[in-house]
Amino acid sequence: MGARLSVVCPVYNEGANIGRQLEELALGIPLPIEVLLVYDRDEDDTLPVARAKAAGLPFEVRLVKNRFGHGALNAIRTGFLEARSDAILVVMADLSDDLRAVLPMHRLLEEGNDVVCASRYMPGGRQIGGPRLKNFLSRTAGKSLHLLTGLPTHDVTNSFKMYRTSFLRSLSLESSGGFEIGMEIVVKAFVGGARIAEVPSTWTDRVAGKSRFRLWRWLPSYLRWYLYAFRGLLQRPVAARHRS
Repeated sequence: MGARLSVVCPVYNEGANIGRQLEELALGIPLPIEVLLVYDRDEDDTLPVARAKAAGLPFEVRLVKNRFGHGALNAIRTGFLEARSDAILVVMADLSDDLRAVLPMHRLLEEGNDVVCASRYMPGGRQIGGPRLKNFLSRTAGKSLHLLTGLPTHDVTNSFKMYRTSFLRSLSLESSGGFEIGMEIVVKAFVGGARIAEVPSTWTDRVAGKSRFRLWRWLPSYLRWYLYAFRGLLQRPVAARHRS
């Protein structure tokens, strides 16, 4: 049986985490999967650990070099193009994402949703650790968009999302900075009338390695997609507005 889910994981010197992350994926996702570790440089310390670990795993681990240049956004875009299944999950290598959410997310995708968000800010979700300012801005953006526009998720900024591959490949993606590509996809899905759902999830700050998140550098890009949701609200198809 082929993979029913492609797990896209951007990596940058995650040698301290990737062995355990692969084990967690094996234990935590009861579906046939493939895992794409997308890297920038051949000397990345993730790669030898992943190669050594891959032989004992129940799924294929594909080491994929970033097609579009360096950076997390380009790694995620590369993973989107390389995926071989009908559903794509973006997960971080730092063990921050709650894999217990994956099966409920996949069920919602099979029920006809195009995007399913793992939500830290809906009832039942939690966020443990992390920089206070980043957490505050993320929570404020997610909850305000949900309240003011009817966006069907409380957590638009979380990268931990699942997508229908055919829907994802129908979009023209414009993001050029960091992890805001996930926000772009959700906002464009909302404005275009696609189906969006969410499940509660717990996010836990990394304990090993160094985060690549750059708040001040990427904040203007997040703000762009935040405002896009408001500008696009009146452009939404009538049927989609009634569903909200």
